[in-house]
Amino acid sequence: MSEFTLDDLEKIVDARSKASPDESWTAKLVAAGQSKAAKKMGEEAIEAVMAAVTDDRDNLTYEAADLLYHLLVVLKVAGIPLQDVMAELERRTAQSGLKEKASRQS
Repeated sequence: MSEFTLDDLEKIVDARSKASPDESWTAKLVAAGQSKAAKKMGEEAIEAVMAAVTDDRDNLTYEAADLLYHLLVVLKVAGIPLQDVMAELERRTAQSGLKEKASRQS
């Protein structure tokens, strides 16, 4: 059995974004635009944080899945492929996190 990946999810988001908004939540979010998609992602992020700080592992798992899905929708609307995000993460791992963070501060 193969593992489900973020690449798999990105492909599903892409396919569903092309459906009718009457038939697909993804298509509905994409059609509503970045503001709606980003607000929904923000709601999911808050719910994930709340689950984390209350040590609710089951709910954190559920909300993390929602957050990852909505992040991919936001990226889809922005026209940013997941590979660009992964490349940025790879670039950052070439140095320590503390050095990378310090390089961004003025």
